[in-house]
Amino acid sequence: MAIGIFLYAAIDAFTWVNHITAKILSVSLIVLTAIIYKSLIKQLLTKSDRILLLTKPVPSFVMGSWIAGISVLSNVIVKYFPDMSVAVQAVMLLNTLMWLGFMASCVCRFKELLKRPAAHPIHGVVLLSTVATQSVVIFWVKLYPSLPEGLLIGAISLGAFYYLIGIKLMIVRYGRGSRWTLIDDWPSTNCIIHGALSITGLAIVSSEMLSGRIIMIFWLFVFFLLIGVEWLEMVRAVKRIQKLGWKKGIFTYHISQWSRNFTFGMFYAFTITMHDNPYYLNRFYPFHEGFLHVWAWIVCLFLIAEVGLWVGSNRYLLERKSKEHVS
Repeated sequence: MAIGIFLYAAIDAFTWVNHITAKILSVSLIVLTAIIYKSLIKQLLTKSDRILLLTKPVPSFVMGSWIAGISVLSNVIVKYFPDMSVAVQAVMLLNTLMWLGFMASCVCRFKELLKRPAAHPIHGVVLLSTVATQSVVIFWVKLYPSLPEGLLIGAISLGAFYYLIGIKLMIVRYGRGSRWTLIDDWPSTNCIIHGALSITGLAIVSSEMLSGRIIMIFWLFVFFLLIGVEWLEMVRAVKRIQKLGWKKGIFTYHISQWSRNFTFGMFYAFTITMHDNPYYLNRFYPFHEGFLHVWAWIVCLFLIAEVGLWVGSNRYLLERKSKEHVS
């Protein structure tokens, strides 16, 4: 999903990346997605993993990333291979059906969490309910511009409603005198606190809903929220380095780290879409012009760093398996 968002939006800021290279990267993403979803299906067929997803309320929200991942990939394919739009529509029909099932699951899971919020280690993953919803809306708007406005408003509002529930649960989790530490109890998935709002903003801007002034205020809110959350992340990084050292502190791969790449890329997509649409022209236009140049590089560098950590982690695992096999 993080790579897909980069190919969908931020890559256009790098004029030295030609269209052919972007297409090659898109094909690579399709292959990587196929491998990932094959692994996910294999996990679902494993009883222990299936029970974890279906019975544990917090981990069950991970399925939202599967839906969002397909939505993002579909947008990337339509962007670089428009002739495949019919095939993509068929995939998105299945994805929409999966989203409807996920929405029903979210209702049950949120009810369970609201009854006993302190009994579960709630974190930003619950906000994937919002991410999945808005990702589907963004694709609908792109390929079906004549969809009823009421349907789009309803879907976007549902995503926003789930966001409010998720935030309420997180406030209960981290507030009310609960014992927690920034190092051990603040996972990378909490970046979705601002990422879920960025994708909501992108859905609204893509649908050309709300006035330019309201969107400007909303963008500022997301921007300051991003600064606040990422400031906490920097403090957490410093504390982890002091306690664990550089390698274990910040240079050890963990799958949850991709959430930061997603949120950074999504904020870029939200900003550039608003910036390029005359309907949302506002006094922040000059600031956005400079900000987007800087933010594109931040998105790119963080993505390269995360890919590097992922490659290093997998190479280590392969080397370890090879040694075990030899011995």
